[in-house]
Amino acid sequence: MDDAAYGARDKRGDWKPNRLIKYPPVFVWPAQPLGFVRWLFGYPGYILPWNLLYAVFSVVLWLYLTPDMATMKTFSPGWIGALLARNWVIVLLFFGGFHLRLYIRKRQGNSFKYNAKWPSTDNPVFLFRSQTVDNMIWTLLSGVPVWTAYEVLTLWAFANGVVPYVDFQEHPIYCVFVMALIPTFRDLHFYCVHRLIHWPPLYRTVHKLHHNNINPGPWSGLAMHPVEHLLYFSGVLIRWIVPSHPLHAVFHLLHAGLSPAPGHVGFDKLVVGDGTVVDTHSYDHYLHHKYFECNYADGVIPLDKWFGTFHDGSDEAQKRMDERFIARARKKAQTQAGSAA
Repeated sequence: MDDAAYGARDKRGDWKPNRLIKYPPVFVWPAQPLGFVRWLFGYPGYILPWNLLYAVFSVVLWLYLTPDMATMKTFSPGWIGALLARNWVIVLLFFGGFHLRLYIRKRQGNSFKYNAKWPSTDNPVFLFRSQTVDNMIWTLLSGVPVWTAYEVLTLWAFANGVVPYVDFQEHPIYCVFVMALIPTFRDLHFYCVHRLIHWPPLYRTVHKLHHNNINPGPWSGLAMHPVEHLLYFSGVLIRWIVPSHPLHAVFHLLHAGLSPAPGHVGFDKLVVGDGTVVDTHSYDHYLHHKYFECNYADGVIPLDKWFGTFHDGSDEAQKRMDERFIARARKKAQTQAGSAA
């Protein structure tokens, strides 16, 4: 498929979509009820395709690949190891599927690829000088174990009545509503954590590891420092406060665990057939990896717009960001000059 119909390449070969990034019609005034409904149920939209995919997958995991509540009342290596192995397999298949199709077989070549370059294979900032190997190590040996630890602890808490429990059959409307809000809550939680780890001391010691991936690929999504993994997956602790079903915890963690793959895939669209593409909705986060200090959030709530860090991909947004950087540098220089005097 010709990506020139959707965007343009610069002289370096980097591709940029024609369509600017926009927030959905949720936090707008006057209200746009028809636009909201189209966004909620349309394609692509809030439910389709990605959130529905994660939700259905979570139901399958809960029904068929999660131990029963009686088993999870007591910590034991058997069921804990089974959950860890299950999550490893899920990540290998999901992240590996993106990587195999787009970066090894290169089934769509450079079409819709933001950065013309491919992952680094000889860069000292990465373990073994390989971006992909480095990313896989951090994902599989830190990310998945931390995800699993939160899942084990939360499911154990449900099994022992430590946290407030709601039955799906008794309260189906409430449970579906909570399920639907999880991606939005994750957006808020991610923004707060993300701003925290961009605080210079935490950035240098923790978050810089993730930002080594200036040209991210699918395995970059969960390539984080263990401290960042602890913060990133901690959003599931809301289930310890808000009355929930264990399925909500499984969905929450699966969403956090899998959504970084398409979010860092490096391609704007996945070509799945003649004339058929699937949006990855990853350009906003690609810009964050490119410029570091914009688009801290990734979803429904216009937090970056409210706090002045939104970059929609336009020249005007680029100019505003550059002016912000210049003003900050000037202020820093003045402060240093004052201290020297």
